Amino acid sequence: MKKAILSAIVAAIFLSGAAYGQSESDQAYIKAMTANTPAERVTLLKDFLAKYAGKGSQYENFANANLCLIGWQGKTEQETIGYGEKALALGGLDNVVKCQVMMNVADQFNKQGQGDKAKSYANQLIQAATEAKAKEPEAANWNAMIGAGHYLTAQALDKAKDVKGALASYMTSYGILKDAKILAEVKKLAKTLYEAKNYAEAEQVFRTLAQANPKDTESQTLIAQCLYKAGKVDEAMALWKESFAKSKSGDLAYNIGITLAKEAKTNPAVTNDAIRYLLDAAFLSPAKSKEARALAESLYFSSDKEWNNRVKLMQESKALIDDWVKTINTKFGDKSEEDLTPDQKREYRKIKESIDKEQKILDDLNTKQKAGVEGFNKILEGEKQKLGIK
Repeated sequence: MKKAILSAIVAAIFLSGAAYGQSESDQAYIKAMTANTPAERVTLLKDFLAKYAGKGSQYENFANANLCLIGWQGKTEQETIGYGEKALALGGLDNVVKCQVMMNVADQFNKQGQGDKAKSYANQLIQAATEAKAKEPEAANWNAMIGAGHYLTAQALDKAKDVKGALASYMTSYGILKDAKILAEVKKLAKTLYEAKNYAEAEQVFRTLAQANPKDTESQTLIAQCLYKAGKVDEAMALWKESFAKSKSGDLAYNIGITLAKEAKTNPAVTNDAIRYLLDAAFLSPAKSKEARALAESLYFSSDKEWNNRVKLMQESKALIDDWVKTINTKFGDKSEEDLTPDQKREYRKIKESIDKEQKILDDLNTKQKAGVEGFNKILEGEKQKLGIK
């Protein structure tokens, strides 16, 4: 678009033989605009302004406008602003170039942190593009310029910590441009609020994002995070579960699991749900797999009130058996029962009976513990099947 406009300007000059013949400044401008490279064009435009600025040249405005719009190595923000403001002050620019200059100037003021000036030029851009669209709707993509104006306004408000204003302008811009990069800026704004512990404001921004893009499961999750941080645990849990049902995420399963695990300390009824979500996290999140699996096991086995007691009894039984076996080995060595005296036989048989009795107790405890492990494994396999994991 810019090249087409500049070509039209140059063509108009060529078609005006009288102007070409009688104006040295016009010839200098034409030479600059028809230069082979942008770098050469910049040099010639600067020479043009050095020689003809303030002397009534009809193209001084466009020379400044082009130096505002063209990029070159080492160009500063202030140079863009200086050339742009001069071009606008001189007036006489066509609507497209005028809007492009306003856009560049507003952008550079934003980069300098001068939000008020950025907003001023962004508002002028919106107004100029809106008016031009009404007069010459086919001349340019005015909607893109209007959208850019709202985006530049949003950036200025964002830097000024005006969250509501920035959000409104960002979403107006997104409504026009439908550019995903704008939503990325909005998400950055929301995350900044979250990190600053402004959970209520962050929640509203994340809700706006989720409404704009229903597939944005991250924003859905972060809404729940905000609710959770604000103490609204039930609301957070409902959203987490809803999001997990739509998109199986390991991090999300982990959040649900550890939250339920905390609740299980005072409400045992949620223990099984906590275990299942933690196992989902173990399967879906490599980073949290070990931790989630360990916590799931701890929850499951701690819910069996006799588990730890059985472990203790098993250790005691094994210790007794080991002691008796040691006694037999020490007293009777490699002797067979036939080699023992009657008293030794009685003692041997008594110890052996104690070992057999204790081994039966140990076997019974092992059977119960095995049943518990099988119960856990059954839940584990069920979660694998539910997630489609082989």
